[in-house]
Amino acid sequence: MFRLATLTFYFSVLFAIHTSTAQTMTATEADNKAHELISQMSLKEKVFEMHGHGIIRFGFSHVFGKHLKPILAGGNKRLGIITTSFYDGPRGLFSNKGATAFPTTMARGASWDVELEERVGEAMSEEIRALGGNYSGAVCMNLLRHPAWGRAQETYGEDPHHVGEMASALVAGIQKNNVQACAKHFAGNSMENNRFGGSMNMSERTLQEVYLPHFKKVIERGCVSVMSAYNKLNGEYCGHNKMLLNDILRKDWGFKGYVTSDWSYGLFDAQKGIEAGMNVEMPMGKVYKLGTIKKLLSDGKIKEQQIDDLIFPIIRTKLLFASRKDERAYPKELVGCKEHTALAREVAEKSAVLLKNENQFLPLNKNKVKRIAVIGSLADMKQTGDHGSSSVIPFYIITALDGIKNYFSGTAVEILTVPNGNIDSVKAVCKNADAVIIVAGTTYKDEGEFIGEFKIRDRNNPDKKSFVVKAGILGLGGDRKYLHLHQADIDVIHAASSVNKNIVVSLVAGSAVTVEEWHEEVPAIIETFYNGMEGGNALVRILFGDVNPSGKLPFTVPKLESDLPPFDSFADSVHYGYYHGYTLFDKEKKTPRYPFGFGLSYTGFQLSDLQLTTTVKATEVSENTVVTVSVKVKNTGAKAGAEVVQLYIGFTGSKIDHPEKLLRGFQKVYLQPNEERTLNFTVPGSDLGYYNEETKSWMIEKGKYEVLVGNSSRDEKMMSAGFEIN
Repeated sequence: MFRLATLTFYFSVLFAIHTSTAQTMTATEADNKAHELISQMSLKEKVFEMHGHGIIRFGFSHVFGKHLKPILAGGNKRLGIITTSFYDGPRGLFSNKGATAFPTTMARGASWDVELEERVGEAMSEEIRALGGNYSGAVCMNLLRHPAWGRAQETYGEDPHHVGEMASALVAGIQKNNVQACAKHFAGNSMENNRFGGSMNMSERTLQEVYLPHFKKVIERGCVSVMSAYNKLNGEYCGHNKMLLNDILRKDWGFKGYVTSDWSYGLFDAQKGIEAGMNVEMPMGKVYKLGTIKKLLSDGKIKEQQIDDLIFPIIRTKLLFASRKDERAYPKELVGCKEHTALAREVAEKSAVLLKNENQFLPLNKNKVKRIAVIGSLADMKQTGDHGSSSVIPFYIITALDGIKNYFSGTAVEILTVPNGNIDSVKAVCKNADAVIIVAGTTYKDEGEFIGEFKIRDRNNPDKKSFVVKAGILGLGGDRKYLHLHQADIDVIHAASSVNKNIVVSLVAGSAVTVEEWHEEVPAIIETFYNGMEGGNALVRILFGDVNPSGKLPFTVPKLESDLPPFDSFADSVHYGYYHGYTLFDKEKKTPRYPFGFGLSYTGFQLSDLQLTTTVKATEVSENTVVTVSVKVKNTGAKAGAEVVQLYIGFTGSKIDHPEKLLRGFQKVYLQPNEERTLNFTVPGSDLGYYNEETKSWMIEKGKYEVLVGNSSRDEKMMSAGFEIN
């Protein structure tokens, strides 16, 4: 009877969501209505808003169903308060058969295309709505501190400005279809093996300038929900970290939405959670139980007004979204529809990064290539990324080999392949090929969300498997052991290059792969990341010139792992320094193999006529203080293509410890041959500031600054113009 009643309530709530014709509430109306509803609620009804439910149904649907059932939270049929219906998935609907599998977030970060990312958000939310959901966990946006992080694939890159812009675009697309977006994981979550309780320690300035700005940006642009991280920040669990959830998020940033815990072990203490401002425990009430709350009230440790204050932003947000009038329907046929799979291919095409193209080896000439060898451990492997909470189950996956066979179907072109293990066979197949395509990299066995026993991974027994892993429900995941390719793939590259020089290596991974063992042996390298269900079709179109690659690296690729920050993800306490990525390479004068923002094209671009004006004054951080920049960009080649114009602010004259330069703007522009366009940038004064730990405030230093504009963080032709702040 209980299960039947729950399901009946669930479907009645969904029906109410889809058939609502109420006009959009104003913020004031939502405030007043939320207070009115809370005054009518019993304590039991209030606590019901503070946790998720439906975990058993969710679990059974995961194992036996075609479509995963959402995790629900709150809801009150008596008072007409809708239920929150949560679907995960930064690359598409988690574990829903037939959902669109987009390229991973890191791949989309490499597109540097905010308009494209907004369209991805729209498509994701359409599929969520088609299955009755109204809350998305797609916005993964933790900073990539080190490329060995197993969950690197779920974020956009190493730079806060870039991450914030891309994540804001995804939020805008998701919320366009009345789906609440949840930004995660707040904060400092950049390791997997120690994420269950490891303490990420950093100075206040590092936190404010490096690990929080991207979260602040999505909040300022309207993201209505935040998910806390499992880890500790400076010794305190993020799930009941008052400094994070109350002082910074609500008081400093003015956040009016609500916070949910990460699942199952993201909250440990009900009183601390309430005092810190943790609104919803997910996916069920283990800590926020009615009995526990009653005991805290009776003991005088909390007051019922605190409960009212805690559920107010939840109800207010639900009222605002439920009142929005839908202009369209969301049929189930939207899940995995042709429009979305076409978008997945477009994203894969626009995110691939051409790293090396010696003597313009690419694009290949389809009319001259008669024999193609397609080899490497991942040449015919169907994968879209890790097997954790971002896993997607599309109806099909186009591998690299599939894509090449599709492309040359009906022609006389011969497609050859052999397994990795037999080096003699590799040489034999490659010897007489007109082109050799080697697909190599990582899989979910190498990197991904660590699904363990909700404690720090055992350094001495790292592959100990929990029940869900043993049962094959989820992958083991964890952080990468090293950044180079597996030796089997390196051996294949050596073998192929010993008999054939017409080689392109396609790298598949969540983030950076070092290439020093074989870099000089091949003329072309392209990084495709985990490029989604249409990845093979996208790859072949790039290799043969139907698509001009336009991706740029959202991270730094080192020559040596030792050039990167320390990374011990089994440690229970870790120090996060102020520098990482390109800021560290700049500070220590190290040369990367490929710099942040780097990516080649089949055409050429020229920047010119850099101009700027400024109204910034020292110590004045406000929206009215800006640096305005314009620059011309021209396609100087014979092919249409896209360039990502990147604007950095140089701090070389700073008297305080400061990065040499920081990304403060970028635009991706598509140009025909000989087409020229003027791009305009506005850099707010806040992007010139630093956090003063003594005054607990943002300040702008007096002195000389530079505007630097180019096509990567190490562009040798980077244009510059100076300005001074008095």
